[in-house]
Amino acid sequence: MTATGQDRPIVEFDDVHLAFAGVKAISGVSFHVGRRELFAVIGPNGAGKTSIFNVLSGVYRPGQGTVRFDGTDVLRLRPHAIAELGVARTFQNIELFANLTVIDNLMLGRHTHISYGVPAALAWFGRARRAELAARAAAEDIVDFLELEAWRTYPVGLLPYGVQKRVELGRALAMQPKLLLLDEPVAGMNLEETEDMARFVLDIRDELDIPIIMVEHDMGLVMDLADRVMAVDFGEAIATGTPSEVQSHPDVISAYLGQESMS
Repeated sequence: MTATGQDRPIVEFDDVHLAFAGVKAISGVSFHVGRRELFAVIGPNGAGKTSIFNVLSGVYRPGQGTVRFDGTDVLRLRPHAIAELGVARTFQNIELFANLTVIDNLMLGRHTHISYGVPAALAWFGRARRAELAARAAAEDIVDFLELEAWRTYPVGLLPYGVQKRVELGRALAMQPKLLLLDEPVAGMNLEETEDMARFVLDIRDELDIPIIMVEHDMGLVMDLADRVMAVDFGEAIATGTPSEVQSHPDVISAYLGQESMS
């Protein structure tokens, strides 16, 4: 019996294969993500983690397999169309406009909700004015949610690294996503910044009810936050399960965690 509606996973990633000039980046990877789940993908550098994200967001088109988001086959869709369906993403490297303020960067995340044309924008009346006011209200809500009040009018290029990563997270939230892809959200952060980001990630899942797929090298963070974990190596999924199950899996210990378990 086929799952429908709320019973269907938000993401169905089935037997996906991706290669570049004969080199396999993803080899038969399959997983699903529930509608209130924080699903983590771990693995060594070059294991295929970011390639999985690029397939999900439409940057790469695999040679084989099926990828469904909220019941829709997304493999033939362009990245902007997948974003319009409700997939938002952050990146390993900060991709903000350094000369714009926090509020302006957040409002850029509202682009999928803007439908007025240039004449209405120039005149700033009717639908354009209503949409602009709604976008600013949404940005202000994110400022409150991510505790960015102290920096809201600062150019992001002047902000500490950890705060910039938080702004990038906020820009993704401004899209009002149905799914959030977090690519190494605490990379380069100190302990305090990491703890802050971990708290916000949990709040997104628990308070905003947004499912999350997270790629992360900080194993302590993954084990503390994730509902389930998939470990990949050389483009293949070598273990999927709860954090404790994956942490103790011999193939994961050998490939990623070293010869000794983290327990």
